[in-house]
Amino acid sequence: MSSKTDKGGNDHKPKKRKGVVFKLALGLVLVAAGGGGAYALMASGMVGAVGKDGPDKPRLVRKGAEDPYALPAARGEERVELVYGEGGSEYRIAYYSFPEEFTSNLRNSDAMVQMSLAASTRYDGRVLMWLDEHQLAIRSRLLVEIADTAEEDVYSPEGKARLQKRLTDAINAVLEASEGFGGVDNVHFRSFIVQ
Repeated sequence: MSSKTDKGGNDHKPKKRKGVVFKLALGLVLVAAGGGGAYALMASGMVGAVGKDGPDKPRLVRKGAEDPYALPAARGEERVELVYGEGGSEYRIAYYSFPEEFTSNLRNSDAMVQMSLAASTRYDGRVLMWLDEHQLAIRSRLLVEIADTAEEDVYSPEGKARLQKRLTDAINAVLEASEGFGGVDNVHFRSFIVQ
């Protein structure tokens, strides 16, 4: 093995691979720590808009927080009621009342049902806007669900609860197909008449 001598007469032996391996290991540790830290910041919401909903999806609105997508006064606001309340959920609830009643025959029956409905959401005003914009498609889908209801279901609390669930799922299916996001938490009966 040869050695090199500098101007001062000092011998320098070639560096061993130990230094290179140490530097590579240190670099990998730093990259892993930085990546883990970045992921933790993004997942916690402190940095970026990362989450299961993604950056362009409606967000839950906390009580007292401003909704950046609140409906303008001229656009369906008369059909929207916001409830902040104390206690319970940390999110405000917005109710959207469908403007017309729903009237339909029941499955395998001469009975008819007439009901007024409202949908609730804890998400921002985009969901309310979509309920208003896609009212025709939602109304059509809800009438199909109501017509597929057995007469005995409209007389029992359990049957009405199943109907509420089906109506909620139907609205979310229309919104997901149209907008890529549902966001309706529940459907509520404002009136319910069986004839």
